[in-house]
Amino acid sequence: MQVRVLTSLYPSPETPFEGIFAARKWEGLRARGHDIDVVMPLPWVPGPLQSVLPAHYARMARTPREEVREGIPVVRPRYLHIPSRGVSNASRFAKVGVRGVLASGRPDVCVIDYAWPGAAAAQALAARGIPVIINGRGSDVLQVAEVESLSAELERGLRAAHAVTAVSQDLLDAMVRLGGNPDAATLTPNGVDTEHFSPGSQDEARNRVGQPLGDRIVLVVGHLIPRKDPILSMDAFHAAGLDNARLVYVGRGPLMEEVRAHAASLGLQERVSLLGERPPQELVDWYRAADAMLLTSSREGRPNVVLEALSTGCPVVATDAGGTSEVVTSDRMLSRTRDAGKIGAMLSDLLAAPPTPAELRAGIEHLTWRSSLDGLERILKQAQDSAAAQA
Repeated sequence: MQVRVLTSLYPSPETPFEGIFAARKWEGLRARGHDIDVVMPLPWVPGPLQSVLPAHYARMARTPREEVREGIPVVRPRYLHIPSRGVSNASRFAKVGVRGVLASGRPDVCVIDYAWPGAAAAQALAARGIPVIINGRGSDVLQVAEVESLSAELERGLRAAHAVTAVSQDLLDAMVRLGGNPDAATLTPNGVDTEHFSPGSQDEARNRVGQPLGDRIVLVVGHLIPRKDPILSMDAFHAAGLDNARLVYVGRGPLMEEVRAHAASLGLQERVSLLGERPPQELVDWYRAADAMLLTSSREGRPNVVLEALSTGCPVVATDAGGTSEVVTSDRMLSRTRDAGKIGAMLSDLLAAPPTPAELRAGIEHLTWRSSLDGLERILKQAQDSAAAQA
């Protein structure tokens, strides 16, 4: 089957870790013999403006227009992006996106693999007889739905799609409420490589990542952005009152300096480390090295970092956001409140009597990439057959 992916989230030489879970999915499908290629329109702003806009605009300008990643061709046409013009930006994304999808012939299926702004292309693609699937991942649905003008455009796209999918049931329900066909709505959770993300020696892992053997380590993995609320993680860590403990952030984002300043204000500057992004192959050692992981998001799809941590045998304390409760089912690890003191108490209790790695893995071992790809293949075939029957 020829599958063309239209997305705004995929790895590149400038952003090698962004969209990595999407890439793993499509690389897995390619390994099963399917013909996969990716169209990723990128915002373009005039050169003189790049110096006064956030740094990611300059990174996008340096991103190659074409490359092959793990055997998958990726093309990145540019479209004019005007800050704070969400609907018109989505329209321009859609225009170059549709052109890119059609450039090398009509695919069997087009997957819009990140609902916004790709959904703006759904009507034009469906009008050309191409089966369209829109896949939601989190903020591309939930955050967009909170903006009236964007929500209306997203709704039109969801209604035009042959099928909608999402990484969590919570997110899928939101897509149906926004207009997705309930009879063609399917949960497609990401998988986790349980062989790679497996328990191992904490001491050996700490040696590999350069961490001391005596201290306890609490890990925070993810972008340093408002919806991940890294400040709440630090406040909870502080409230836990842990002796000989360190808080380690793995990730980057616009809140990095705010996090650093907050650590100083709490007198934690010697106990808080901000590492930036780390290669995916290194993350398994961070999970093994840690005594627990904190995730204090206000909005989530179904967090991959939780799957990885649990698979590695690392306990998790997470706030109840989006699809998080679908993978964190223990009341000892799922906080129904965003109160830092109560989250800190949960963290302290969990560290005092942690679950065993076997207990942690038991709830997620069925969420393999194999099962995820099996489900994806079925949905693609159903969309193809449905479009053929309607032709």
